[in-house]
Amino acid sequence: MEYTDAPSTESQAGGANTMPCPSCGTLLPKGAQKCNRCDWTRADTETAEGKASDAVAVLLSIIPGLGHIYKGHKLAGLLWMAGAIPAGIFVLLAAFASAGFGVGLFFIYLIGVMLHAYAIDDWAVPVKDDEGEQY
Repeated sequence: MEYTDAPSTESQAGGANTMPCPSCGTLLPKGAQKCNRCDWTRADTETAEGKASDAVAVLLSIIPGLGHIYKGHKLAGLLWMAGAIPAGIFVLLAAFASAGFGVGLFFIYLIGVMLHAYAIDDWAVPVKDDEGEQY
């Protein structure tokens, strides 16, 4: 005998009017919105469709602001792009004052932009289902 909290792998008789809970495996009525046994609710499930990739946003942030624009934050992306100009001027002045060591400050700015692009939630609007041609 095995003691576990995992859902049983045996087929349970429930018919076509039931579905297993995606979290715990309890049989629920077809189209149920929540499970009484665990904390699962239909709103908690997330699909990858319409969701921007965090890794792509980080890679696009090599040019400050593009990762934010990719994730749907257009204003934030434009502000990060505009902020790169004064940051670049400051880095240039710091590089002259420190015999070139100040150039490393721009990489700190880029890392900050990349971390912010990675951490923010998507505002990308999911694409509606294609209804085909309408006649």
